[in-house]
Amino acid sequence: MRTSLTRALIVTVAGLVLAGAAAAPAAAAPQARTAPAVTTAAANITTWIQGNVRKGPSTSYDIAYTVTANQQLKGVCWLTGGTVNANGISHNTWVKLSDGNYIWGGLLKGDTKGGISTKC
Repeated sequence: MRTSLTRALIVTVAGLVLAGAAAAPAAAAPQARTAPAVTTAAANITTWIQGNVRKGPSTSYDIAYTVTANQQLKGVCWLTGGTVNANGISHNTWVKLSDGNYIWGGLLKGDTKGGISTKC
């Protein structure tokens, strides 16, 4: 009798635990965290001489369009690309423009980055 009573008690307790578990609200699944979007504001840059804006950061890319001296553009960030030797200047710094094209830093007023501090 004692064994039957113990089994009945265990079954009853187990049933209550299971019933309680079923009644308890399900824990929300953890949500994946995503990195915050990094937005870089475009800054004004100015050319000091006429030159070509390219579709990539090297003279091996197609010309997107030509700029004139003292033309203002919107620069987003700078990066290392193909080396250019022109106008007594030689380096490989390019500025990515807000339109997705690139301009060689030797065409810009200021430093080789046109004053853009953010690296791509």
